[in-house]
Amino acid sequence: MNEQPQSLGVLVLGAGKGVRMHSGKPKVLQPLMEEPVLYYPLSAAVSSGIGNIAVLAGYQGELVEDYIKKEWPGVEVIWQREQLGTGHAVKSAEEWWKRFDNLLVLSGDVPLIRHETILDMLARHRAVSPRCTLLSFVTDDPSGYGRIVRLADGGVRIVEESDATEEELFIQEINAGVYLFDTVSLSVVINKITSDNELGEYYLTDAIQLIDDTEGDICVVICDDKQELLGVNTPHDLAAAAEVLGKRIIDHHMRNGVKCMDPYSTWIGPRVECGPDVFLEPGVQIWGKSRVFGGARVGAWSTLRDVTLGANSIVLGPSVISDSDIGPCAEVGPFAFLRSNVRMEAGSRVGRFVEVKNSTIGENAKALHLSYIGDASIGSGTNIGAGTVTCNYDGVSKNRTSIGDDCFVGSDTMFVAPVSMGNKATTAAGSVVTKDIPDGALGIARERQTNVDGWNDRKSIVGGKPGKTGEV
Repeated sequence: MNEQPQSLGVLVLGAGKGVRMHSGKPKVLQPLMEEPVLYYPLSAAVSSGIGNIAVLAGYQGELVEDYIKKEWPGVEVIWQREQLGTGHAVKSAEEWWKRFDNLLVLSGDVPLIRHETILDMLARHRAVSPRCTLLSFVTDDPSGYGRIVRLADGGVRIVEESDATEEELFIQEINAGVYLFDTVSLSVVINKITSDNELGEYYLTDAIQLIDDTEGDICVVICDDKQELLGVNTPHDLAAAAEVLGKRIIDHHMRNGVKCMDPYSTWIGPRVECGPDVFLEPGVQIWGKSRVFGGARVGAWSTLRDVTLGANSIVLGPSVISDSDIGPCAEVGPFAFLRSNVRMEAGSRVGRFVEVKNSTIGENAKALHLSYIGDASIGSGTNIGAGTVTCNYDGVSKNRTSIGDDCFVGSDTMFVAPVSMGNKATTAAGSVVTKDIPDGALGIARERQTNVDGWNDRKSIVGGKPGKTGEV
């Protein structure tokens, strides 16, 4: 369901400090499944088809603004210079929301809300056209939340916990902090909100009572899933939300054909895409904007972050891969570390205790043992022997190594970059390569071996221990 361009705006409240987080970082930027808490309500709003979105920034607002500009370029940022409560927050954005017929207010610290819930709320609001629609939920433990007070005349009032009477504290219907206002009605009451309460703040919840008193037209939608509207205020809340989100995401992928040996130890981030018949072993973590194509397998305790994993490729665990593109039918690991712009072409292999950084591994090329490949390009069909190192850093800058197609690199070869190796060339084991090797050539860069016959017999032994040797 898409609203008309100017009929609906969404204001996400993200100005609070979040004192109970005990952090210098704003609450809405606290990490949840490796994304800021703010990511989730924004994602729900965008997934609902709403195009007019603004975030209210306040405490450490520069950090919030930087995040929005980088990750959500279509979202506006509005400042609340003083944090004087939710009513004051919405008042701070009045010039922005007056352009719309309706305003949806979301809390930036409610990360579990689904876009389906928002669409249902919009549909009910449109069906009855009240002055305000709000979400509530029922919980056995309402502590910390404002209570929904149902009045005898059919009206609705919201009371904050700090201002609730002893009787009202037993109410289990909770205000979720999600509101859909008719902006004409909101503009009438927003300036009438006062700070005459225990905390001396301007509560947006007072707008509900003011609208109810003047127009008596409030719609309350009860959300069946109480977890969906739980706020995140403490580190414990973050962990609880991660558990819910983690299960929700795993369930989504398994419904689409992903196979998890142990869903309870597997973590997949909210932006990850997986194809059918992906197989994940226990302890796998996949984060960021990773894409895992069909038939790929990720081994136990491997971590992928911003990785493209091609069809039918294999990661043997444990391995760590970030910012890399792994082609189809490629193989990585075990104990491999790939980072910072690695491209592995189809059928290539990187094996045990191999680190690759900012490099390209050509089609069907392989580096299987104990090597470091940094700032290099390796051609197709090339074999990299055990212990090979591209010496890319000269103390000032990083330099590149270029190795051609169908090469054979002997074990313990050191490439002192910048240097190149032509197609079908070979290096002798133990070589330190400082000059380019032409196509088809053998590069040998080591001292000639000298054998001294009878060396053991010619050593002098003093007191049972090796002493000075005799002359050679």
